[in-house]
Amino acid sequence: MPTYRLGELFCGPGGIAYGAINAAIEDPEFRIIHEWATDYDKDTCDTYINNICPDSPNSVICKDVRKLDLSTLSEIDALAFGFPCNDFSVVGEQKGMDGVFGPLYSYGIAALKRFKPTWFLAENVGGLRNSNDGTAFAKILSEMREAGYNLTPHLYKFEEYGIPQARHRIIIIGISDDENVNFRVPSPEPYSQTDNSARTAIEVPPIPENCANNELTRQSPTVVRRLQHIKPGENAFTANLPDELKLNVKGAKISQIYKRLEPHKPAYTVTGSGGGGTHMYHWSEPRALTNRERARLQTFPDTYVFHGSKESVRKQIGMAVPCRGAQIIFEAVLRSFAGIEYPWIEANINE
Repeated sequence: MPTYRLGELFCGPGGIAYGAINAAIEDPEFRIIHEWATDYDKDTCDTYINNICPDSPNSVICKDVRKLDLSTLSEIDALAFGFPCNDFSVVGEQKGMDGVFGPLYSYGIAALKRFKPTWFLAENVGGLRNSNDGTAFAKILSEMREAGYNLTPHLYKFEEYGIPQARHRIIIIGISDDENVNFRVPSPEPYSQTDNSARTAIEVPPIPENCANNELTRQSPTVVRRLQHIKPGENAFTANLPDELKLNVKGAKISQIYKRLEPHKPAYTVTGSGGGGTHMYHWSEPRALTNRERARLQTFPDTYVFHGSKESVRKQIGMAVPCRGAQIIFEAVLRSFAGIEYPWIEANINE
């Protein structure tokens, strides 16, 4: 069965899906097609529908996963779920399993047990390893194995795969115990010569004038003056700012506040946050990046139109998995099933 029907929980705006449906290997019979997807946010669902499955809008269910009836969904051969990371993120409070979002992974486990897909991809932040003193990650892996899957968890550093952004994510590939197939982590070596600098990603080719989601964010005169004193790679706390432009912050000083990109390096991690100096900032112009520039750092094509307000779009882009990174991993999955050799490395979940 070389064509795998993909179901997605917590689908986001479609970074995983776009990587999946564009995954192509030497044997064209092995491919992934969209079957259904679900997310609770309407703008996100609209974005997904219009870019991934415009001809089958009813295949996207816009509903809280806790109210989702799995029995209403069609059969699938593969499952993807980037379960919400809010409670596992290093930036957040790391409530882990004790938070509102931590236990949502269990709906992915329920889907594995119901549909028994041939394989699955699960994604979360690197902080998952340490949440609840490491017990959360162990529990999640244990439940996935109990559902009948051979697992390959790995901490992917997407900048090593040619993605123009330092984004580290744990991705777990699970293959059914019924399959005599071993998945290997694709090697980053083939991408070692890729120009993945922020400047190239944002400027080459230039963003078309009429491109969607490319509106500038208004900067106050104070912010413009502050940015003029911050050099590429510096932030509001490491730059040599005049007293009147310094931030009056006590306690933790988050390193990404008013941090400017370094043009010759991959960007720092794109997040869904904004305001308070967290938008991501251009290396030479005294302004925040536009949503389209952020989407380029996430490797979405310029034709990918995001729906909703500017704030909603910013969150969608920050939540997504980089399309090209997802595609690389999906192609490794397809090659594993097709029996096609590819360069690989040992799985490792440590920094």
